[in-house]
Amino acid sequence: MKKLEGTGVALVTPFQPNGEIDFPALKKLLRHTAKGVDYYVVMGTTGESVTVSTDEKKRILQFVKENNSAGLPIVYGIGGNNTRAVLETIKETDFTGVDALLSVSPYYNKPSQAGIIGHFQAVANASPVPVILYNVPGRTSSNITAETTLKLAMHPNIIGIKEASGNIEQCMKIARYKPKNFMLISGEDLLTVVLYSMGARGVISVLANAFPEIFRKAKEAAFASKYDKASQHMFSLMDINQLMYEEGNPVGIKQLLAEMGICGNMVRLPLVPASASLRERIARTWADMKKKKG
Repeated sequence: MKKLEGTGVALVTPFQPNGEIDFPALKKLLRHTAKGVDYYVVMGTTGESVTVSTDEKKRILQFVKENNSAGLPIVYGIGGNNTRAVLETIKETDFTGVDALLSVSPYYNKPSQAGIIGHFQAVANASPVPVILYNVPGRTSSNITAETTLKLAMHPNIIGIKEASGNIEQCMKIARYKPKNFMLISGEDLLTVVLYSMGARGVISVLANAFPEIFRKAKEAAFASKYDKASQHMFSLMDINQLMYEEGNPVGIKQLLAEMGICGNMVRLPLVPASASLRERIARTWADMKKKKG
């Protein structure tokens, strides 16, 4: 799946002030991110998938397909903590034009590693497209261990993992022992170059919504083994990155996109838009970034 190497952008779902989907803003976001990303990730958790209805998800996916002027690959998010429901959703989804499925590890019920393996084997068996695992323990309250990832990597329909554990040793174990064609994908923006240096083939990024070209430059440098240069690109994101998650994702990135004039800052409850303090700090940091660039 070389077409999924590089940067995947975890697309936000723009909303109008009344809470409905803002499709013109989504079209603007697709054009903006196409300047530097390698593929779109539709209905990941950054897209507020847990508060978007089934019908809305279908409309969003169809809209991305129809407005994908750059012809980028599409990865679609389907996950949950009810395996039967996930399998039913897969069965009911039209995967025409979809290149892979991103599926988050079950959350809240904190399954054992055996349960995680059983869940993802069932998902992979049911999916008509290749599956990318998503490990984000900070949000699911359970970790997909390196050993579990390596077992799942043997499944013919599981092609990679988005690793957002922040555990470098765990990522090293995956990189060292994984099958050659199994993709280690960074799920932490600022660790992207670190993971590139140990053999990762990409990132699924929140900040790429705003800065697709920085991620393109970092990827190009890393793929040329110029890790110092790649790191300099990522260093430029350090100040803004720490503001992105203070009040929940995608609150921060939507506020930044609003500052950039790409979409509004609306999110759906139980999330609320950025506080006045966070709005001010994001605006100030973005202004400083523009000055340094200029």
